[in-house]
Amino acid sequence: MMKTVTKKMTAQHRVAKRCLQTGPVTAAYERKVDAGEVQRDHAQVALAAKLDALHESLAALPPVPMCTGHQKEGSTTSSGPRLLGRSLASAQSFLRKKLHLWSFGPSPRGIYIHGPVGVGKSFLMDLFYVLVNAPDDSCCKNNSHKHAKITKRRVHFHEFMLDVHHRIFVYKQEHPRGDAIPFVAQQLAQEAQLLCFDEFQVTDVADAMILKRLFLFLSYWNVVVVATSNRSPDALYEGGINRSLFLPFIDMLKHTFDIISMEDSQKDYRLESGADGQSYFWLSKDIHGDNSINNNIQAQLEEIFGGTASTTEAESIPVLFGRSVQVARLNDRCAWFDFSELCYQPLGAADYISLCRRFPVIIMEHVPQLDANHLNEARRFVTLIDACYESRTRLVLAAQVPLDELFVDFEAQVESSDGDGELIVNDKGGNSSSFATTMIRTKEGKYYEWSATGRVGVSLAQFSSANDLAFSFRRAASRLVEMGGKGWGRQ
Repeated sequence: MMKTVTKKMTAQHRVAKRCLQTGPVTAAYERKVDAGEVQRDHAQVALAAKLDALHESLAALPPVPMCTGHQKEGSTTSSGPRLLGRSLASAQSFLRKKLHLWSFGPSPRGIYIHGPVGVGKSFLMDLFYVLVNAPDDSCCKNNSHKHAKITKRRVHFHEFMLDVHHRIFVYKQEHPRGDAIPFVAQQLAQEAQLLCFDEFQVTDVADAMILKRLFLFLSYWNVVVVATSNRSPDALYEGGINRSLFLPFIDMLKHTFDIISMEDSQKDYRLESGADGQSYFWLSKDIHGDNSINNNIQAQLEEIFGGTASTTEAESIPVLFGRSVQVARLNDRCAWFDFSELCYQPLGAADYISLCRRFPVIIMEHVPQLDANHLNEARRFVTLIDACYESRTRLVLAAQVPLDELFVDFEAQVESSDGDGELIVNDKGGNSSSFATTMIRTKEGKYYEWSATGRVGVSLAQFSSANDLAFSFRRAASRLVEMGGKGWGRQ
């Protein structure tokens, strides 16, 4: 008995000593390691130390100036075009004068974390996010980590850009000739001094043009940004339309952010535990015609659905910009779809996010293997998975192939015979945009409409996002494993 007590006291002393030497993120990470919840990883330890430094520097974060209401057309907002033509240093000086921020020091540097799927980027960012404003515990009472309460927001990048576009839309209704970006940036700054983005990516020319100015204004409203991505800054929007206009944003990102690479970490920790929550089923193709397995799957889906379907014909779920998405089979907690209803239709991130907000459980059956014959459908399906993952919505799938065969890798390239580049999908792949529809030709000469956002007539004439979809496939497969755990879902 005495030996057990002594051993426990020694462990507590070791943890307490370690906490005195580290910041709150590292201390929390080490507690998870000691509890056997995660495996110690050198890249994760290094990232935790960087997040500790940012956590401490937040104590010096300047306040956000009070909102002054809608800016008049032709005022500060009219300086947008002139601002973009300046050097970074000149633009900084210009903004600090315009926004009256000379009395404050510079904001802490943001952090941009990039690397393969499942290496712990989002896990550590979320750990950091929770610890900002968290009350000191018995382990970490280092006064250097105490600071005033900070407003914060953690959001998937898809959802953030939808929100930005909606704010611009609302502003333009009142100020058709005004510049919405400075006002939207000020709105965002008033709501959150710390922004944490998951899955930062740029595949849309409209987003590319917005981001460079939005981030510049956010920086000088003293907003600190932490972002995770599968792409390094130099690979963002690679091959995109008018990418030269986007390069100043990359330069600004590298100048004002600490860039953390986890590219050498190849282990996907999501795959360690495996899926055990019965959220992925695949139909047997028994040559003897025995349908007992398939009948059993159908029975399990019915059990997961639970209760009875709504007696109403359908429910119309509101979506941004005055749109809606129809749900035919539903009850209070679950919606049941065929793959064709959600992925063959012109739907996108906004639709899937609205569905996830409404239903804690979504069932989808007849999911095909996703290859070159399902370009649009693959992108929509991946976007749905991301929306479910972010909202902790349980996604139950009945597919035609096992999970490890669901996504077929692909590559895209540009070929040219007359000086005009043409996107060629090598048996697989896709692309995306916000202005025009891109018709993609496969090696066999067949043409497909590609729309990453899932809306008719909304696509991107660039090959970079076709290859970005390969990252999305790996992330989606990894997330489906994690989402299949027994503890997944929201109560």
